[in-house]
Amino acid sequence: MRWYLRAKIHNATITEANLAYIGSITIDPDLLEQCGLDIGEKVLVVSNTSGSRLETYTIAGKRGSGEICMNGAAAHLIKTGEEVIIMGFELSDRPVEPTAILVNKENQFVKYLHK
Repeated sequence: MRWYLRAKIHNATITEANLAYIGSITIDPDLLEQCGLDIGEKVLVVSNTSGSRLETYTIAGKRGSGEICMNGAAAHLIKTGEEVIIMGFELSDRPVEPTAILVNKENQFVKYLHK
């Protein structure tokens, strides 16, 4: 068994960093659905801006908002305005075809990178 990339949101922009929230990353449900991430799913978040990397879980934000918010302690590592890649993985005994989407600076879907 190996870990394979299953879902990715590429070049997203953090719209808010909320230290007061208990934890997780808030993502517009449209983006979750387009790349195949589930609510509550563990994700790896990598900042192209700072190089920070962290694991957290997804929660749904407001549909159509383009919202991507780092919550809780993670907001110390990845801040508003940073460009990130959000990835979900799957443990499998064979390769997995990932669904990867590219978004613009407003976190609106641009195109599929892999599907």
